[in-house]
Amino acid sequence: MSKVFQATHVGKVRRNNEDSLIVIEPETFVVADGMGGASAGEVASSMLVESVKNFLTNSPAPWDETTLARAITRANEDIWNLSRQNEEYRGMGTTATILYLDGIRACFAHVGDSRIYLLRNEILNQITEDHSYVETLVRRGELTEEQARVHPMKNVLTQAVGAMPEVQIDTASFSAQLDDVFLLCTDGLTNMVDDETIARILQNEPNPANALIDAALENGGKDNVSVIVVGID
Repeated sequence: MSKVFQATHVGKVRRNNEDSLIVIEPETFVVADGMGGASAGEVASSMLVESVKNFLTNSPAPWDETTLARAITRANEDIWNLSRQNEEYRGMGTTATILYLDGIRACFAHVGDSRIYLLRNEILNQITEDHSYVETLVRRGELTEEQARVHPMKNVLTQAVGAMPEVQIDTASFSAQLDDVFLLCTDGLTNMVDDETIARILQNEPNPANALIDAALENGGKDNVSVIVVGID
C-alpha cells in the first residue's frame, strides 16, 4: 500500500492554474503543466489527465511503461487535433509525467519538464530528464546546473504533448523498495525550491505536499505549483 498526498496552487503571480493532476486506481499518478495563450494551457493539461485516465481504465491492468506511453500518445493526438480545429487553442501543449506502482515495481512515462524524484535512504534523485533547451545545454556541458536555473530560456521545452503531431516519450521501469518516497511535481516547485529543501520536507513533514506548496509560495510562487507525494509502506 502507498500513502499519497497531493496539492496544487495557482501561485502568487498567475491568474489561472494551468496545472492538472490526478490519481488513478490502481496506484497511478499523473501531473501535467499546460502552456498556451489565454485558457489554452489549462485546457491542454486537463485534456491530458482525462485522456490518460480514459485510456488506462479501458486497458487491462497491470500496466507497464509501454502502456503509459501509449496513453500519452493518445492524449497527444487528442490535444493536437483540437488545437488544429480551434484557432484559440493553436500552439497549446502540456507536460505529461506518469508513475505507476505495481507491488515493488515502478514504471514511468514522461514528456516535458515536470519531474519525478525518488527519495531513498535519505538521498533524493531526479529520475526523469527535462525535455528543455537549457537541459540540453547542461547535458552538452555548455551550462552548469546553477546557470540553467537562472537562464532566460529555462522554460523553453523541446518536447510537449499536443504541441506537435508526434511526441518523443521517455519510459523506464525499475524496482521500488519499502520506505521509498516518490515526488511528482511541476516546475512551479523546482524553480522555487532547491533539492536539499525538497528532501528535508519529504523526510520531516506530516503532510509533505502542503509543505512543498508552502515552500514554493514563500520563495515567490512565480508559477502554478502541483505535487503528488507517494510513500511505499
